[in-house]
Amino acid sequence: MTTKRRFAYETGLRPKIMAVVLAGGEGTRLAPLTADRAKPAVPFGGTYRIIDFALSNFVNSGIHRIKVLTQYKSDSLLSHLSRGWRLSSLAGHYVEPVPAQQRLGKRWFLGSADALHQSLNVVADEDPDIVCVFGGDHIYKMDVRQMIGFHLSSEADLTVAAIPVPSSEASEFGIIEIDESWRIIGFQEKPDEPKEIPDRPGYCLASMGNYVFDPDVLTDALKRDSRAPNSAHDFGKNILPMLYPTSRVFAYNFMDNEIPGMDEDERGYWKDVGSLASYHSAHMDLIAVKPVLNIYNHRWPIRSAAPPRPPIKFVFADKESDRMGIATDSLVSQGCIISGGRISRTILSPDVRINSFSYVEESIIMDGVDVGRYCRIRRTIVDKGVRIPPRTEIGFDLEKDRQRFHVSDEGITVVPKGYVF
Repeated sequence: MTTKRRFAYETGLRPKIMAVVLAGGEGTRLAPLTADRAKPAVPFGGTYRIIDFALSNFVNSGIHRIKVLTQYKSDSLLSHLSRGWRLSSLAGHYVEPVPAQQRLGKRWFLGSADALHQSLNVVADEDPDIVCVFGGDHIYKMDVRQMIGFHLSSEADLTVAAIPVPSSEASEFGIIEIDESWRIIGFQEKPDEPKEIPDRPGYCLASMGNYVFDPDVLTDALKRDSRAPNSAHDFGKNILPMLYPTSRVFAYNFMDNEIPGMDEDERGYWKDVGSLASYHSAHMDLIAVKPVLNIYNHRWPIRSAAPPRPPIKFVFADKESDRMGIATDSLVSQGCIISGGRISRTILSPDVRINSFSYVEESIIMDGVDVGRYCRIRRTIVDKGVRIPPRTEIGFDLEKDRQRFHVSDEGITVVPKGYVF
């Protein structure tokens, strides 16, 4: 802990906190949803984008100086930030995108660490006491102040948010070993044989990819990593393994984090929606009767851009011909019209129309989609602006679907943005 930060902590002064959100990822496993947009800009939950969860966590935690590092197909993300994330400049608050600037040569970002190394001027200009470096592509709710409090009380150089995961899933994450004080003493990046938590068989401690840094330690580590010829220039693969053997690096237990209005069933909810299966599964979590991801907690709102739209409309009550506008166990956004069709366990983004005698189940339907009459759709993600002709069936014959669309290994069909039948 630097002298400056120790003085602030010991005297009770509020440290100056800056947040950096890494939002330049390509998200290849979410293709074709990422064909025209960066992964953090992919729509989620009807009215949100994935990045809204990270940004909402910071704002709800009282952290209002936020830089967003962008690169891959960033137009959709930049538009969303400019229209939906305007904070009070009078109070020194901002959410500002930082595009790839090629400040260190004619090259794009080589990894998450290189992205911030190339943009270190934004940290130096702000001169913060603490720098939070978080990913912009995970779904969770977190009071970041509690992690910062642990970081300060531990006199840490770096604190890593961590969560227990089943050993069967550990090969997808960076796995952390800790001592009794939660200081990190070992790290494995996506191991084939992960080390389990000693007092919790069947579980490993995974890094969430969220970091709280001493700014001097961060700057020095990024500069050292930039000179390493064989580095992937990644926070998880390179910066964390570089620092934990010689610096005070701790893990923060996300299971201890609490937000106002939280139900106990929500504790520890965190999902990396990096694949179509996890993206679909996270949406299904939203529509449970008692959801483990509750977006109706008004004490911890998930914020987003919300252009004006008319109310939702359900029409036709013709029981004899079964022409009824019905939605069960679903989320329906503003501007939608359920016109004599039915949906079940489905999420509708704004301005979707479900026409008569159609049935949609376990699906995610994005903005402006028009589902024609007598359609049947199951376990399908339909991207923006698609007009589905009458009597179309999707999700029932996967071999037939594969001839036209992308179908995941788990049997989720994806109709790409603007597809013309």
